[in-house]
Amino acid sequence: MINCSLPFNTKNLTLNFGPQHPAAHGVLRLNLELHNERIIKCDPHIGLLHRGTELLILTKPNLLSLPYFDRLDYVSMLTQEHAYSLSIESIQKNFTQPIIVQQNRVIMDEISRILNHLLAIACHALDVGSMSIIFWSFEERENFMEIYENITGARMHTAFTRPIFFNKNISNNNIIKLIYILQTLPITITEITSILNINKVWKIRLKNIGILTTKDEILYNISGVLARSVNIKKDLRQLKSTTYSFYKFINFLSYTTKNGDSLDRFNLRLYEILESINIINTISFIILKKKTNINKFTMEDVITHFKIWSGFNKINSGNCSTYIESSKGLFGVNTILNTSTIPVTCKIRSPSYNHLYLLKNLSKGLQLADLITLIGTIDIVFGEIDR
Repeated sequence: MINCSLPFNTKNLTLNFGPQHPAAHGVLRLNLELHNERIIKCDPHIGLLHRGTELLILTKPNLLSLPYFDRLDYVSMLTQEHAYSLSIESIQKNFTQPIIVQQNRVIMDEISRILNHLLAIACHALDVGSMSIIFWSFEERENFMEIYENITGARMHTAFTRPIFFNKNISNNNIIKLIYILQTLPITITEITSILNINKVWKIRLKNIGILTTKDEILYNISGVLARSVNIKKDLRQLKSTTYSFYKFINFLSYTTKNGDSLDRFNLRLYEILESINIINTISFIILKKKTNINKFTMEDVITHFKIWSGFNKINSGNCSTYIESSKGLFGVNTILNTSTIPVTCKIRSPSYNHLYLLKNLSKGLQLADLITLIGTIDIVFGEIDR
């Protein structure tokens, strides 16, 4: 009889995970040290993009720098545009955006949140082994992409939220289409929940995998779904001291859980999609009830827009740090302006950068297959990490 047992003096295996691996989110590279199938050490590398976004922003006027924010987290574009616009606008004295502009921005932010969570859930389910979810999610995403295209002319990089003045607006016809799309989305969410949460294999693959603690929240400054999965109600949209735009006029929930594992993070994203539907519907009915022509601009508006765009108008100088609740967590922009239209400094705080280094501690002791589950529920995009 052949003895197939491993000898006691087996050496650990060093393995490069990614960037070619399909679950590596593009350019993720992990140096893993494995003992059999168990992870002993994990050393994450931030990627291979090296685009120098923060330096490129310093070479262009404010409005021309806006597309760089679309390409950071390219799954949740509008929230980052919003942060950059608020950073510049907060420096301008006695300036507030009209209510209708704030309403439009929040609608587009919440559409971005839905798109982000649908993709995160779908790709994660595919990595773990469920194929049906990605078809359902992408069918819903396509509906929202058509709304994007109708409003802005682009499906992804829209440059919708523009700082200071002359924002694009959502017509009443598009709002009616949006309400119609939102009626069918809860059905898809229910189907996803019924397929996955009832499945014993799914629960075994996610439960007690990658458990976060409140100590991790302090050490890594985690935010978004990850912070709320350890029962920390950290949502900038709801806190009176940090709320922004039209969120202060809306009543909505921010869900939390206690376990901090991958299953909690999966469920929280489903809950947030349903709450985003509630926010969009609330604002949409407010806009339709007023029956205002939101696409009407005066000639003075067009002239002012041209002056700002061409760099003719000088804006106020100052320094401001603005933070918003993006789809992945706390996204911040620190801007220093002088009297010209080109920023002196623009520093970006992205949630995925902080969350990536959770892998170093959370992956210790896990099986190699569980690492795929962990990466999927952390939900990282390298456009905003390696910038």
